[in-house]
Amino acid sequence: MKQIKMTLLKKLSKIVCSAAVIATVGTSFSATAQIIPSVPQINAKGYYLVDFTTGKVIAQGDGDTKLAPASLTKMMTSYVIGSEVKNGNIALTDMVTVSENAWAKNFPDSSKMFIEVGKEISVEDLNRGIIIQSGNDACVAMAEHIAGSESAFADLMNAHAKQLGMTNSHFINSHGLDTNEHYTTPKDMATLGAALIRDVPEEYALYAEKSFTFNGIKQFNRNSLLWDNSLNVDGIKTGHTSEAGYSLVTSATKGDMRLITVVMGTKSERARKVESKKLLNYGFRFFETITPYKAGDSFAKQRIWMGDKEEVSLGILQDTPITIPRGQRKNLKANFKLDTELKAPIAKGTPVGTLFLQLEGEDIAQYPLVTLEEIEEGSFFSKVYDYLRLQLTN
Repeated sequence: MKQIKMTLLKKLSKIVCSAAVIATVGTSFSATAQIIPSVPQINAKGYYLVDFTTGKVIAQGDGDTKLAPASLTKMMTSYVIGSEVKNGNIALTDMVTVSENAWAKNFPDSSKMFIEVGKEISVEDLNRGIIIQSGNDACVAMAEHIAGSESAFADLMNAHAKQLGMTNSHFINSHGLDTNEHYTTPKDMATLGAALIRDVPEEYALYAEKSFTFNGIKQFNRNSLLWDNSLNVDGIKTGHTSEAGYSLVTSATKGDMRLITVVMGTKSERARKVESKKLLNYGFRFFETITPYKAGDSFAKQRIWMGDKEEVSLGILQDTPITIPRGQRKNLKANFKLDTELKAPIAKGTPVGTLFLQLEGEDIAQYPLVTLEEIEEGSFFSKVYDYLRLQLTN
């Protein structure tokens, strides 16, 4: 018996087994990280720069400050319209009768689509009038069509805002003309921009259109960055009132990376363009979004006891996109921690621990670690043998 025990101990000298196992996956490299400069000075009441895919906030200034949104409000009006179309509650071919409340003459000194009382206009045209022409009259027409009144539509806007996690926003109307209780924040506008792109992509596609002609009147999209050949901007919305100043929410792509920027309360049309471009260039130049592991990738094998195999493949069930400073890819490390010893039987996809992605010793993302294959129970003798080995190591 003593000889058998010594033989088992020799075999176990190569086995690591504990209730919590921590391992490093892959190879880490020593590299001189690229110097990342400070965020450029942004001349606005508030600003926000975030990666759409990962939610990584790259830069912000007074991101939670409550500000008047002006026509940025129409992003929420548009989101509600897009959601109603997606859910089948309205159709783009529906005809809307223009009420006196929606009459263009009610908005003499603000942007409008120039619709007339009693005329029937399609949802599709009114939607473009809101997004491209920034028509306040079109907003009221659609608000009444969807909810019966603009106040009821505002309740719908606020319900959507709550659902999206826009905790510092409150809407009183569908168009954004200043009122005391109508406000949002740069952070919330970034959240809304991401929701448009993610939840209602067909609605979002309209934001890239540069002009729209209705009733013989051609108007151009006020987002001048759509014409900037140095950037691939495909949205989103401008806003301006005397109280709010000049604001702009933008989104642009470069390769697989999409950024969303918000600048609120700049001093001119040119300034909102310049400040937005500063943020986009900073984000694309000094950061990158990569996916170290794909869903289903096997990046480690771990000892499993009492099974018909001695090892089980471990991985994750989702992609791992992360936003990191450029030049840091080679310094990325992947560590994992097991919650318990692995014993058969075990089903494919069983959570067994956590994968940590780290840079410079800090966790930057974590994901559930799962088994990538099913392991059945082993034979009677193999289970007894594993049981004895476990007893000797515990």
